[in-house]
Amino acid sequence: MMRRVTLLLVVLALAGCGNLGYYWKSVGGQLGIWQREAPVEDLLADPALDPKLKAQLERALRIREYASRELGLPDNRSYRAYADLARPFVVWNVFAAPEFSTEARQSCFPFAGCVGYRGYFSEAEARAQAKTLAAEGYDVHVGGVPAYSTIGWFADPLLNTFIHYPEPELARLLFHELAHQVVYVKDDTVFNESFATVVEQAGVARWMNTHGSEADRLQYARLQRFRADFRELVMRTRSDLATLYASDIPVDEKRRRKAEAFDALKRAYAAQRQDWGGFAGYDRWFTQPLGNAHLAAVSFYTQQVPAFEALLELQGNDLGRFYAAVRELAALPVAERNQRLSALQSL
Repeated sequence: MMRRVTLLLVVLALAGCGNLGYYWKSVGGQLGIWQREAPVEDLLADPALDPKLKAQLERALRIREYASRELGLPDNRSYRAYADLARPFVVWNVFAAPEFSTEARQSCFPFAGCVGYRGYFSEAEARAQAKTLAAEGYDVHVGGVPAYSTIGWFADPLLNTFIHYPEPELARLLFHELAHQVVYVKDDTVFNESFATVVEQAGVARWMNTHGSEADRLQYARLQRFRADFRELVMRTRSDLATLYASDIPVDEKRRRKAEAFDALKRAYAAQRQDWGGFAGYDRWFTQPLGNAHLAAVSFYTQQVPAFEALLELQGNDLGRFYAAVRELAALPVAERNQRLSALQSL
């Protein structure tokens, strides 16, 4: 615990006076998680532990062991403790983008670098920040997050915010978050999230082949198709709006066409939902007043996925070789790295 506290104090020292209030609250939020966590082994040894939670923790440990043994993900103390935070999300991320841009506003932090969002342990504080940014003219989006990675600085625990997930979804989350400990590039959210998304997809496919039932595999494939369809809808709108924003038409006309694009996106979703047989998993997302920040939030996880999928295939679907190739990409200057990824994306 003392090592953790010392590192957090170092973060505070590096934060600068302008960010001190935000960082102090972040330190308090992280300490609150640590105060609630307990080793999973200790919990499992307690005869009073709720049987349902016991089964879920045992399942999580099996997935955790598989992650290191079969996928080459870090074998450390992450996800070997559990904390019940008594809330639905661990953090709430605030995304913001200018009125006529699909690029997210960046927030910069010690160690982690610049990312396209800012996280809050309090939903009220997140929404207050979103209100402030909206008053400055930004499109904003607040999204609850069940898990996040400290990218190896600390041991991340299992949380009540995701421990109840169906097995494929729990595996997907754990593989994704552990992937951030394999490769993490400062100041490149799209690279980091796209890489972790490909690791999660490859990992869950392998887990399901050896541990999932036929019904589980069919259900997961169905959900993956829905995710792909959703992302395609969003990314198509993002591309159309990027073209619109780059044009020289008057501001009022841009604003009108922007509103029409989001209306069209909602109609396209309604039609897609019919094709899905009424699956309602994205209804809540589409009932929000949508803006550029929503598009940016989705794009982080998808923009370079085809490039990383191509790279994995070039490495014979060998994850060890894939990680090594990704580390080589990560070491390149950003312009060269993006050029390589663009070439991979066209394969």
